[in-house]
Amino acid sequence: MRGEIDEANLAPETSLINKENQDSSATITTTLLLTTFVAVSGSFVFGSAIGYSSPVQSDLTKELNLSVAEYSLFGSILTIGAMIGAAMSGRIADMIGRRATMGFSEMFCILGWLAIYLSKVAIWLDVGRFLVGYGMGVFSFVVPVYIAEITPKGLRGGFTTVHQLLICLGVSVTYLLGSFIGWRILALIGMIPCVVQMMGLFVIPESPRWLAKVGKWEEFEIALQRLRGESADISYESNEIKDYTRRLTDLSEGSIVDLFQPQYAKSLVVGVGLMVLQQFGGVNGIAFYASSIFESAGVSSKIGMIAMVVVQISATGTCIGCFLVGLSFSLQFVKQLSGDASYLALTGVLVYTGSFSLGMGGIPWVIMSEIFPIDIKGSAGSLVTVVSWVGSWIISFTFNFLMNWNPAGIKFV
Repeated sequence: MRGEIDEANLAPETSLINKENQDSSATITTTLLLTTFVAVSGSFVFGSAIGYSSPVQSDLTKELNLSVAEYSLFGSILTIGAMIGAAMSGRIADMIGRRATMGFSEMFCILGWLAIYLSKVAIWLDVGRFLVGYGMGVFSFVVPVYIAEITPKGLRGGFTTVHQLLICLGVSVTYLLGSFIGWRILALIGMIPCVVQMMGLFVIPESPRWLAKVGKWEEFEIALQRLRGESADISYESNEIKDYTRRLTDLSEGSIVDLFQPQYAKSLVVGVGLMVLQQFGGVNGIAFYASSIFESAGVSSKIGMIAMVVVQISATGTCIGCFLVGLSFSLQFVKQLSGDASYLALTGVLVYTGSFSLGMGGIPWVIMSEIFPIDIKGSAGSLVTVVSWVGSWIISFTFNFLMNWNPAGIKFV
């Protein structure tokens, strides 16, 4: 109320100064770009892990003699690790900071990729995939939150979507490389962005909002000034963040149970609902096992994977894509049309992938980083991210079995 009165009584000159201060804080600086690049290196790791299981499926199952059940476990155990990582991510990020949390995640990813590279039996493949998944689960929360906290309001939406862009890029690069190199070398390459981010974390600032939250006011001012530029006037944004943080000092840190209070109901329904829609659209069935889908439909897996790289829109597009893939499998039983049906599968997968990347892939994460108050953001982010990974596990584990049972029906569903 006091803030409203003060603002209403501001002289025109003072309002103009505040407006100019807001504008000066909304500039894109070299430090902001570098910091975002380092953060989204984790998003690239995320995408690499998702894309890994598809191009290597044929070679890996042959070399280690894996059954459908064993490979389904290898593909889906990534999401089990991610569930656990997501459940812990909010608390870890609130406790040790956003930057340290990203470094913590990368240690698990590096160990995971190394375990996959050295694997000679299925159990070590699963251990490595689980470790990478744990790191992914933490990343899925901390990266979009960190980016949202370091960017000015006017740039926040655009910068946060870079998280999804780098996930898609990670998937695409892994698909492309996996079409030409072996699964062990691909696992080694997966460690490169991990190392890049680990090194970059030493030179980027911590989230100013987190520093304010834990009462490190001097470090908060330094970090905010670095992000906005040495000559920028950060007084308006600094005071805004301080006022917001101080209003929350009387609030205790929210727990999972607190999320179910009436005042958070709308935010919770939106956050959880979007993640359910995102995952049960079946994206991870496509992402994890695309090469198998292409081979089953009679399309060269290499051609299909390369084409997916090219197209990496909206919910309508994902529905159309699934319909085309399902139709292609249905038409395989019609001899006169079986040859043309394989191209429907290719077209359907490409339409689905492109549509998801531009629509439901990124939008839920952007919304999630904005709709929850800071006092429950850690717990809420963890819950919503866990819901996402539970859906991902259900799809990725059952997909191969459902493909064997009814390849057309699974796409129409």
